[in-house]
Amino acid sequence: MADGLVAHVDSHEHGEAHHPDLQHHFETLGQQHEAATLGMWVFLVTEVMFFGGLLMAYLLYRVWYPEAWAEGSLELDIVLGGFNTVVLIGSSLTMALAVRAAQTGLPKATVRWLLLTMALGLTFLVVKFFEYKHKWDLNHIPGENFTFEGPHAPQVEIFISLYFALTGLHALHMVIGFGILSVITWMAHRKRFTPEWSTPVELSGLYWHFVDIVWIFLFPLLYLVDRVHQLN
Repeated sequence: MADGLVAHVDSHEHGEAHHPDLQHHFETLGQQHEAATLGMWVFLVTEVMFFGGLLMAYLLYRVWYPEAWAEGSLELDIVLGGFNTVVLIGSSLTMALAVRAAQTGLPKATVRWLLLTMALGLTFLVVKFFEYKHKWDLNHIPGENFTFEGPHAPQVEIFISLYFALTGLHALHMVIGFGILSVITWMAHRKRFTPEWSTPVELSGLYWHFVDIVWIFLFPLLYLVDRVHQLN
């Protein structure tokens, strides 16, 4: 045991202990990276369960009120929704390129890709703002002033409520991601990341990809519900 303790101390004295980003309770940067990655995946699992509750409510109400769900879906702007889908898919690509640039020690490229990712995220939020404004103008905000012409107005209001809950929660995650990327971009500008240590960029990428994947589910569930049948 004494020999193991000596080896542990020696590894910290002559190895990666001198790296400024190696925390004292880890032996190597590799161990620290694995622990951080595992922590992020555990966090993302809790996020899946968080969204899962709302999605389960959505699915149950869709089974109970299929006609209202189809009517409510037609009230959403499929063009803007489709545009935002393309924007987020593009942001996943730029985020992946930012992670690769950080891993290969290219700080300027990392900053450029991160800025482009943030620009695409901001574009998504701006488009979503105009979608919300359109709902406001049509009095499609759930509550006392909600108006909808049709036999399933109460059930359509439930659909619109879940639309705001799901997309609003998703937009909140986008805002949080934008803030995280702002910090990561500043760190990349200061050349904090190297091929030996780029964990924050990688973890931010995991979070951003998760947010994008959530939208990949939300778009067809909210915007494409029986749309082909209704349009025919």
